[in-house]
Amino acid sequence: MPTRRRFQPTLWPTIITVPALIVLVALGTLQVDRLQWKSALIENFETMVSQPLVPPPQSVSDWKTWRFRRVSMTGVYQHQKEILLTGKTFEGTAGFHVITPFLVRDGRIILVNRGWVPDKLSERERRPETLIQGLVKVEGILRQDKRRGYFVPDNEPNNEVWLYVDTDEMSRHREIVPVASYYVDAIRRPGPYALPIGATTEVTVRNEHLQYAITWYLLAATLAVIYFIYHYRRPDEE
Repeated sequence: MPTRRRFQPTLWPTIITVPALIVLVALGTLQVDRLQWKSALIENFETMVSQPLVPPPQSVSDWKTWRFRRVSMTGVYQHQKEILLTGKTFEGTAGFHVITPFLVRDGRIILVNRGWVPDKLSERERRPETLIQGLVKVEGILRQDKRRGYFVPDNEPNNEVWLYVDTDEMSRHREIVPVASYYVDAIRRPGPYALPIGATTEVTVRNEHLQYAITWYLLAATLAVIYFIYHYRRPDEE
């Protein structure tokens, strides 16, 4: 009569496999959490940009009400005080985002991210067509200062190296007073691209966390199956 196989785990494979399984499942669960967060963010963006245009607020106390809200304002660009946000790409081409103070007709100053320009046109003198003079109407998306990532270095104002928007830091360095505690992403106009290339009201955020979660969970399942098969043996195979 053949000897029946049975599950007989051994010490070292178990010591190695169990922590690995815990890590893989935790990574999968983290991606599920990120998926829910990203989906809610995209849904909120789509809801807010579909709302009617409104004037920019005097201040923001509740970002849930104002983040991604479309605003319209009329004023004058202060091109001599613009700031270039480095490390930005458009369709694979390296460049900058142009951050320009905008003097609204009511006297407020709001930083406007006018959009992307290529590296070769970083100097204002090389793109005079972008230096709009006089009163201009701007439609844009209200944005909160971006949080600096863990691996993103600090801005270096004295060296004109700007990696993220910090309205307080930028206003102090350019001596802009008063300045709003938020900034506005200018919306690109329909038709052929014109520099600077502004933001779009369409969702461009990648949301691939579901694929990542499935990958981690499949790796965990594969490891568990291998562990089970390896230890499912006959007593005479010990």
